Amino acid sequence: MACPKEGEKAKKARASEILKALKALYPGARTELKHENPFQLLVATVLSAQATDKSVNEATPALFARFPDAKALAAATPEEVEPYIRKIGLYRTKARNLVALARRLLEDYGGEVPRDKEALMRLPGVGWKTATVVLGAAFGVPGIAVDTHVARLARRLCLSEARTPEKIAEDLEALFPKDHWVFVHHALVLHGRYVCTARRPRCGACPLAPHCPSRQV
Repeated sequence: MACPKEGEKAKKARASEILKALKALYPGARTELKHENPFQLLVATVLSAQATDKSVNEATPALFARFPDAKALAAATPEEVEPYIRKIGLYRTKARNLVALARRLLEDYGGEVPRDKEALMRLPGVGWKTATVVLGAAFGVPGIAVDTHVARLARRLCLSEARTPEKIAEDLEALFPKDHWVFVHHALVLHGRYVCTARRPRCGACPLAPHCPSRQV
């Protein structure tokens, strides 16, 4: 459906109500990717591209036991990594990227994950979304990463009609307080995963429905 015309003041007021509802629903919202440090989060987030968090979480315990840090992973070959992630989509490409990523971390950053978005995006397999997720979840750097769930909810809630992740993020960040950007990302992901699903949104059970122009009666 097309979004109704709405002034910026009205949209911001509605976004405020949406934020209140999200905080009540997901007070401790955070990534569902299992990790113990920024390196593990970076690896898991790279693996999660075009894959489910569940499949990544099933693979990473053994992967991290074998390659616990950048130094260990940098010493491996992609062929040694592949068996640990074989059930994850695009596993061959991801194995190559992870080894190259670890080597770059070791060579340029002493094995540590950089806290700079541009530096992160220069790492193999790391794009804008992955960099934003890692900065927010690992270091608390404000930003709204946009994946398929966040993009879908942004459009359904008529908070953004943009089509690129960067522009959707820009629209969302203009509506929500900066100190809530990381929370908004995680909360929208959870809501899109469990309530406002792609095929059958559960509008009748959705606390955001009063603030959603796309709700199905």
